[in-house]
Amino acid sequence: MEEVAERLERQIRFIIEIDQMKHILRRNLVIDGSRRENDAEHSWHLALMAMILSEYAEEEVELSKVIKMVLMHDLVEVYAGDTFCYDAEGGKDKEEREKLAAEKLFSILPCDQGEELKLLWFEFEERKTPEAKFAACLDRLQPLLNNYHTNGGTWVEYDVSSEQVYKRMEAIEDASTVLGEYARKIIEDSIRKGILKR
Repeated sequence: MEEVAERLERQIRFIIEIDQMKHILRRNLVIDGSRRENDAEHSWHLALMAMILSEYAEEEVELSKVIKMVLMHDLVEVYAGDTFCYDAEGGKDKEEREKLAAEKLFSILPCDQGEELKLLWFEFEERKTPEAKFAACLDRLQPLLNNYHTNGGTWVEYDVSSEQVYKRMEAIEDASTVLGEYARKIIEDSIRKGILKR
């Protein structure tokens, strides 16, 4: 009984710790443009996108694994903070900061669960399995949709070029021809509308 109590205590501590995701603001605006999106909202949105769009994955994926990945891929930002994807300077030490954060955060959980989540996090980061590729695809598509529907959002605010966006969106095409083509159309339309500079 003591083991169960200790296990539960560690699980609850983890659940309380990750509540901080709700306060980690991303650069993207929510689609109505009223405020910046937080990490928890982003992860929730990706989980729903996985459920709705999984039929477009190029390779067969285990949907439950994709959902787990997108729900926990940004948990490390509780300690590492959010790094804007177009911030070259901030990206220099991102990998190291996030690895340290993963070790610290997942060690709160009982060993079996902590190890499972840590391995899922690393799998997502490596983007080699069909599930990781599709999870990364969704992670790129969601901010693209947000920027498009907020008249350029962070693209305009941070002077992001179409070349940078095309490069960032390669992960979509790697996982889904259909979604990759859709992303390309959005980028081209954004250039035409003047909300993304060529």
